[in-house]
Amino acid sequence: MKYLRKLLSIFLSLSLVMLPALPTQAAVVGNAELFGATEMSTDRNLLMEALERDTARQQLAALGITQEQAFERINQMTDQEIALLNQQLADLPAGGDLLSLVVLIFLVFVITDVIGATDIFPFIRPVR
Repeated sequence: MKYLRKLLSIFLSLSLVMLPALPTQAAVVGNAELFGATEMSTDRNLLMEALERDTARQQLAALGITQEQAFERINQMTDQEIALLNQQLADLPAGGDLLSLVVLIFLVFVITDVIGATDIFPFIRPVR
């Protein structure tokens, strides 16, 4: 038993010495990077809250899109697309031109179907 312990301790010591050390790197994280991630998640949440309204749900249903499909597509959108969509929503008149919102989201879905990122509408053939 003593011999086994000694052999095991020698093996572990040698393995720690012989294993290559992985390179490490330290970098300063700027405020823009730190707060940019939280801002993007806030933008995404604002867009999802807009789609949870009853009128938005009714308009999406009229276009043949379920709320789950809309949420799934929003989760697949890049941060730039979310920022652009939220900017366009902010430019809408106060009181909400909801039809414009629904048409905008519908156009985003059509464009993503055309480029092949989603397959929501069966009548749209993706470009290859």
